[in-house]
Amino acid sequence: MFAKTAALAAAVMVSAGVVSVGGAAGAMAQAANPCAPKAANPCAAKPMNPCAAKAANPCAAKAAGMPEMLRPKDTKLATGDHKQLVEQGEALFKDTKLSTNGMSCNSCHADLEAFQPTFAQPYPHQVAMANEQAGISSIALDEMIQLCMVVPMEAKPLKWDSKELAALTAHTGELQKQYRKQAAANPCAAKPANPCAAKAANPCAAKPANPCAAKKW
Repeated sequence: MFAKTAALAAAVMVSAGVVSVGGAAGAMAQAANPCAPKAANPCAAKPMNPCAAKAANPCAAKAAGMPEMLRPKDTKLATGDHKQLVEQGEALFKDTKLSTNGMSCNSCHADLEAFQPTFAQPYPHQVAMANEQAGISSIALDEMIQLCMVVPMEAKPLKWDSKELAALTAHTGELQKQYRKQAAANPCAAKPANPCAAKAANPCAAKPANPCAAKKW
């Protein structure tokens, strides 16, 4: 009699939804299984990836914090004898006192090193570092120098009408001419990696005989 009563009570509880199929064992299994379906996916409520909500590369936000890299409207560089400016710029190019970390422009660009192939293009143009570090899609040469002052050299930008900025711009312009000549003479030199470099080994050399040689019949 007691068994029948217990069975009847259990049936009523199941039909009323008080106990789910599987009972406590099922609940314990679900708790133990981290992959078990959850009530709701907290990420599903968002219309899209929260990172996708940004209109542009999140690194571009730095541009707003570095407006000093962009030449103010109607600003003109200092002028002077071009030869003298180039000579002064060459000295400044190697001057570590311009930075706060012991670097100079020459630290990266000695003997035309570390310039990207785009350096051969007329300014303004896109420069990878300017785009990645400051969200600037097209930059002028003097602005690029200011970017180098702020980012790799960790210093304040030069005054826009200063002789120093004019001199560095003049000297870098001469370096650009040298780079173009080098690129014209050796088209592979302008690329980050030289695709014309000798390959490790001739794939045919490893074979005891030339597979293309006429066979003896």
